[in-house]
Amino acid sequence: MNRRLVQNNPYPLLYLITDRAQLANQKSVDDLDTLETFIEEAAIAGIDMVQVRERDLTARSLFYLAQKISQIASNHDVRILINDRVDIAAACGIGVHLTTRSLSAEVVRKRFGKTMLIGASTHSLAEAQAAEEGGANFVVFGPVFETESKKIYGEPVGLSALSEVVKQLQIPVLALGGIKLGNYRDALQTGAAGIAAISLFTAADNMENLVRRLKER
Repeated sequence: MNRRLVQNNPYPLLYLITDRAQLANQKSVDDLDTLETFIEEAAIAGIDMVQVRERDLTARSLFYLAQKISQIASNHDVRILINDRVDIAAACGIGVHLTTRSLSAEVVRKRFGKTMLIGASTHSLAEAQAAEEGGANFVVFGPVFETESKKIYGEPVGLSALSEVVKQLQIPVLALGGIKLGNYRDALQTGAAGIAAISLFTAADNMENLVRRLKER
């Protein structure tokens, strides 16, 4: 996944970040079937990438979940990434999403080679450039808009900062943070390759209709 692929794709990339606690039909913290069904529905609807971000799961549970989701991905045109756990990602042959507290993209790329898909969370131009130089395939930048889940990290970076990162990087930049139907086009107009979100997708009444709308130009 590189800028050439994005330029040849007329649609924005859609990056779904999971949080099973936000799923309407979630029965309990031990219920992973609902999450698996949700991810399969998203894959069928046309989501491009899914980041499994279930940080409370044990390594064993996350590994088996990743294996099952990998089977789903093999039947659809979707890429799966595991949040932070590069060991599990490597064991399952899928991608990894690095946070600012994870191993650096440079370390992961050197250790696991050219084929692993690496995404990285960034909050400044310097972090984004470091991720690109380290070998990340794409970065997620934000929070662009105000969102409750990111208030502890300070004020949103805004559209101007997103635009500057897009201009300076050669790899795809995805907008994150407070992304809604009312503002996602503003993020894309900066030149961002796509959007990343949690609640935008988990709250959808109809995933297929939502994806179709988001991919309209």
